[in-house]
Amino acid sequence: MANESDENRGSRVVVITGASAGVGRATVRAFARRGARIGLIARGRDGLEGARREVEELGGRAMVLPTDVSDPNQLEAAAAAVDREFGPVDVWVNNAMLSVFSPVKEMKPEEYRRVTEVTYLGYVYGTLAALRRMLPRDRGIIIQVGSALAYRGIPLQSAYCAAKHAIQGFCDSLRAELIHDGSHVRLTMVQMPALNTPQFEWVKSRLPRRAQPVPPIYQPEVAAEAIAWAADHDRRELYVGWPTVEAIVGNKIAPGWLDHYLARNGVDCQMTDEPENPDRPDNLWHPLPGDRGAHGRFDHLASASSWQLRADMHRGWLAAAAGGCVAGLALAAMLAGRRNRDRSLGPG
Repeated sequence: MANESDENRGSRVVVITGASAGVGRATVRAFARRGARIGLIARGRDGLEGARREVEELGGRAMVLPTDVSDPNQLEAAAAAVDREFGPVDVWVNNAMLSVFSPVKEMKPEEYRRVTEVTYLGYVYGTLAALRRMLPRDRGIIIQVGSALAYRGIPLQSAYCAAKHAIQGFCDSLRAELIHDGSHVRLTMVQMPALNTPQFEWVKSRLPRRAQPVPPIYQPEVAAEAIAWAADHDRRELYVGWPTVEAIVGNKIAPGWLDHYLARNGVDCQMTDEPENPDRPDNLWHPLPGDRGAHGRFDHLASASSWQLRADMHRGWLAAAAGGCVAGLALAAMLAGRRNRDRSLGPG
């Protein structure tokens, strides 16, 4: 699919769930730089207001829409408000998430239900709201913010991993239906690596030490770059960061080996050496006050770019260059062979 013009990109209407912090917040800024009109969806008003101010400073327009994505009626009302204020939605980004860091044996049924309602069903409800608007117009793109954990579960994050697996299956079903119907509505899932976001300070945790993303870690702007790029390109899936590629491909090749590797290494690598405060507040049931922005506390460990993502985004050019190199080598070999043959025949 051809890329949209700069003019069309700048006039787009974008909805982002989980827009108040982390990947969502960085993605808000990425689309704001393109002049988009953005519907900002999350539970916490403080972070949403901070996101709105950043959008306006960057030359865009934004609506603050405090919404719990686990409630389909709230999401539908938010989508309708965007329609009235900004017009038809062109890009819908499902990103809102909750998690619990805990061994399975210590999890509670209501915690699994809550994570599933937000991190999986919130995507389903957001997708349905987007489809109601995009299918009649036969255009638009829905971007699901996924994870390497959509393919490979790890210890201590069973609820989150299960939700991401569910999103992956949901997308496969929906994508096949869109193709069957001949629809021009596009669906993309962007699979993320470990990211330096504030979630590790507010996710409910039963770990003895403070949680951390599994190194290597990337800044949320790397994720935002991938999401904004996906809005302009017809890509089924986009992997962000070499660790994502390793996890997904490795799980396809040797899942049993990964089971044992993660059993040995997957617990300690998710914790720092600092003790966790068992009484700290978390955001499982209610948003926490304050504006936490896009970054967590791991700036000193996080990479601001990904060579793998750059290569993937430009794989058409790389393939053409590689093809040119191969053709050049073949031509050189042919000419060398011809010269050798002429010399062997000698004069006369």
